[in-house]
Amino acid sequence: MTKLLLSLHVIAAILAVGPVTVAASMYPAAVRRARADAETDAGAGTVRLLHRICRVYAGVGLAVPLFGFGTASAMGVLGDAWLIASITLTAAAAGVLAVLVLPRQDELLEAVDAGQPVERAHTAQLAMLTGLFNLLWATVTVLMIVRPGSTTGA
Repeated sequence: MTKLLLSLHVIAAILAVGPVTVAASMYPAAVRRARADAETDAGAGTVRLLHRICRVYAGVGLAVPLFGFGTASAMGVLGDAWLIASITLTAAAAGVLAVLVLPRQDELLEAVDAGQPVERAHTAQLAMLTGLFNLLWATVTVLMIVRPGSTTGA
C-alpha cells in the first residue's frame, strides 16, 4: 500500500504542481506581451489560458498533500522533522499561491481584458511572488528526496 500511495503522491505532484509552476512563471511575461499587442485578442487569450491552468491545477494539487499524508502515515514518519518542515513549506507555498499569486493574476487579467495599461512594477511583483512559490516547491522536493535525518534507508 505504501508504494501505491507514494506513486500516487509523486504522480499528483508532477501532474498538478508542475503545470502551475510553469504557467505561473509564464504569466507575467504573457501579460506584458498582451499589453504590447493590445490590438489583437491573441495575447489576452494566452493570459486567460495561463490563468485557467493555474486555477484548475491549484485545485487538483490538493491531491498532493492528501496522498502525502497517506504515504507518511503508512511509512510511520509523520513526526519526522524533515516531513514537518515539508508540510510547513507546502502550506506556505499553497498560501502564496492562493493569497498572493492567483489574486494578482486576477487583477492583471481584468486589466488586460479591459484594455487598461499594466505597469511593469505589477508584473515584476507577480514574477517575484511566483518565484517564491516555485522556490518553496523546489525546497519541498529536495526535502522529499534527501529526507535529512530519515532512518527509512532511502
